[in-house]
Order: sequence, then C-alpha cells, then structure tokens
Amino acid sequence: MATVAHLTTRTPRVSVEELLKGFHPSPRFGEVSFDSYRPDPAQPSQAAAVRALQSFGSTIGASNGSFLSRIFGSKPTSRAGIYLDGGFGVGKTHLLASLWHAAPGPKAFGTFVEYTNLVGALSFRKTVDALSSYRLVCIDEFELDDPGDTVLMSRLMRELADAGVKLAATSNTLPGALGEGRFAAVDFQREIQVLADQFDVVRIDGEDYRHRGLPAAPQPIPTHELDSRMNAEFDGGVVAVDDFADLMKHLAGVHPSRYRQLIDGIDGVVWKDVHTIESQAVALRFVVLADRLYDKDVPILASGVPFDELFTPDMMGGGYMKKYFRAVSRLTALAREGQTHEPS
Repeated sequence: MATVAHLTTRTPRVSVEELLKGFHPSPRFGEVSFDSYRPDPAQPSQAAAVRALQSFGSTIGASNGSFLSRIFGSKPTSRAGIYLDGGFGVGKTHLLASLWHAAPGPKAFGTFVEYTNLVGALSFRKTVDALSSYRLVCIDEFELDDPGDTVLMSRLMRELADAGVKLAATSNTLPGALGEGRFAAVDFQREIQVLADQFDVVRIDGEDYRHRGLPAAPQPIPTHELDSRMNAEFDGGVVAVDDFADLMKHLAGVHPSRYRQLIDGIDGVVWKDVHTIESQAVALRFVVLADRLYDKDVPILASGVPFDELFTPDMMGGGYMKKYFRAVSRLTALAREGQTHEPS
C-alpha cells in the first residue's frame, strides 16, 4: 500500500538559507561531468563548447574581486560570463552542471525562473547581497519571453559581475521564433543591452526539438481506477493525491520559490480530473511545479484530459509558448514513467 499525502495541505515555510541550499543541479545532473558529455561528431560546435567551458572554469576562483575594486567600483578586465546558445536537447544543461560541479564554491545553480522567484521571495537587494560572495552563479534556461523579468535578471547579473562573481547561462529560443531557432548574439545584445559585453556567447548546434515534435501523451487513467493503480505502482511509497482543481487554487497561496519544498519526500503524484488551464497566471505557476517534479523525477498518474490538452491553443502559440511546450514534454515523460515505467 502507498502512503497518501496531499499537496493541498502543505504550506512550506523556507528560510533564506534553505532557499539558497536548493540552488544546485537537480538529481538528473547530480553526477555529470565534462567527461560524461558525448559531443556529436557531426556537430563540432559541441566539442568546442566543452573546451570553452573548461577554459572558463579555470578562471573561477582565481579572483573574486579585490576589496579595493569593490570599494572603488573598478571592474575586472576579463569577461564575467559565458553564455551557451542552442536548441533543446543539445546538452546545454549537462555542460552547465558540469561547470558547476568542477568549480570551487560557494556557487549557485538554478533556472532563470528560480532566480526571479528568489528575488520575489527575498527582494532584489537581499538577493544581490546573498549571491555577491559566490564565485559562480549558473542560470539555466534564460528566457526572453517576459521583458520585465529580462530587465530584472539583467540588472541582477550586472551587479553580481561588478562584485566579481563569474556567470554562466544557457538559452533556448521560443518554438517557431528567431529564424533558425538560434538565439543570435545580436538579439542577445538587444535584449540584455548593457550586460551583453559581460558575456562570451558560445553557440551549440544540434537537432532542435521542434523538428522532432512533442511526444504523444499517454491516455489518462479513469478516475475510478486511480487508487488501485496508485497502490500497484507506488507500493510502500509516499504519494501526493489531489483533485487537480483544488491543487491549482492551492498553488496561488504558495510562493513558487517554495515548490521544491512543497514536493519534498513525495515518491509519486496522482491528479484527479485534470482539466485544460485557461488562466495565464495559473498556467505559469503550474509550469514551475512541473519543472520541480521533473527535476526530482516524480512519476505521475492522472485522470481527465491528456497533458497535450493541458494548455489552451492560444497559450501554446503565445508569448510563453516555450514554457508550455517544455511543461507538456516533461509532464508527458513523467506520466509515461508512472504508467509504463519508461524512463523520463
């Protein structure tokens, strides 16, 4: 038998120290390294990216900004950051996590959304103060679909660079946007403006997920079969069982920076009566939860609509489409793992 829990009864309280402790690669990338990355021989830019990151990594810890430079505001002579530009599935996160593992601490690793959520939870100034003593800050999945967040992160990274912190970032482009689907340096300079000269942009070529399409979502499980399937799939584990509508309401009262703690200790998820989300605000919160579930490799059993119908057509074609495509892909993988034991 599975032990039943409910996410809708959890309201985690998290200290600043606990929040910062969560800024490390997910278990999927907990033991990766440059040696475990396998560049495609047909894509020489992948091997070149490994060399570029290894070279960049050798500079971390060499100087974190002298006392005098911080007092008088002088800036380091070398670039503070490196920016990996490429499509989905070419190994950018693997390489970014490899850099994090190889670098001396203190250091932080998180997604773009996690850093914006950190600012929302702590305030901008407290976030700068907390991270300014770090040697390396890694930002995965830098997103350009929200000008406000882009300006916020631009300012944050600029202040960290001025404090002597080394920066490393990755980016995916929006599906169907920016021509070939590559985030060109000229676009980076336009969007990030004054921060652009802090980064060396490294392009990584490879097959883009838009050419592969989204995987087919498994058929939902009838609601009356969920309990028996749950006990069969998660025998001995702790399973979060929630009505989907109630969960969506509950997420509005939990800051996204705490979603990692919200699912702490959960071995599986069961959602009853999943429906298409029509509110953008609700959808964006749910995307964060989907990312945290994927990070922790939490299998899903669900009834209701299949995950490829989770967001409205307008959402899947709008300004946040990259977030929704990613969420559908990840939730589908977790549902397959829950139903058929396919690795996600």
